[in-house]
Amino acid sequence: MTDRTTLPLPALPRRDRIAILTALGGVSALAWVYLVVMAARMETMDSGGMALAAMLEVRPWAGVDFALTFLMWAVMMIGMMVPTAMPMTLVYAAVARKAAGQGTPIASTSAFVAGYVAIWTLFSVGATAVQWALDQAALLSPMMVTTSPVVGAALLISAGVYQLTPYKDACLEHCRSPAYFISEHFRLGHGGAFRLGLLHGGFCLGCCWALMGLLFFGGVMSLLWIAAITVFVLAEKLLPIGLAGGRAAGVGLLAAGFAVLLGLRFG
Repeated sequence: MTDRTTLPLPALPRRDRIAILTALGGVSALAWVYLVVMAARMETMDSGGMALAAMLEVRPWAGVDFALTFLMWAVMMIGMMVPTAMPMTLVYAAVARKAAGQGTPIASTSAFVAGYVAIWTLFSVGATAVQWALDQAALLSPMMVTTSPVVGAALLISAGVYQLTPYKDACLEHCRSPAYFISEHFRLGHGGAFRLGLLHGGFCLGCCWALMGLLFFGGVMSLLWIAAITVFVLAEKLLPIGLAGGRAAGVGLLAAGFAVLLGLRFG
């Protein structure tokens, strides 16, 4: 049986690679600038005592609260996940160029990326709802870290268990095999490209949803925590030891979760 990760990749001219990487890198960089500014503002609020005052009162969210929280999550997902989609995007662009050279023009790479971003935008809606629920239950600090050790342990254990499931492996296999994935699911037209981006985003979400939950453990606006998860997702997708490393991380997350629970029992 052919190894999906070693299927031959179509060639893409260096100029096109640079253009795509520059565009995606620029979008991701802008997202990170937004996150850095947001994190700095929150640190200023915390050091000024505003966060402590807010912690003492749980207030209902207004429409603007939902909108701003959704915006924060959507921009964060772009900053975190667009870099991890670069390998698949480059392969799609190479396939599109080859098809155009053979007289079968297909949708631009931007349609594929739009589908991918759409999935993570939908995820941001769900993440906003979860943050609202935690906040209204007084389980989230103003710095967006869970105040409940039980919830924190549950997040760690859930992520650890999912890392060891065949569902995680199946989704990750698609993300690690760009040429196979595109050859299997490719469709013509802008709708086909958008659908392909949606599908890739769906598999990527299948890989990472539990890891994203860890943001509520380490801090939704913790730049170090955000960067650590981003690097880990990249490593899982790109490195030869990605599958084994993911399972090892799952064991580590389980151990950390149970350590938190034991600390509650004996602390």
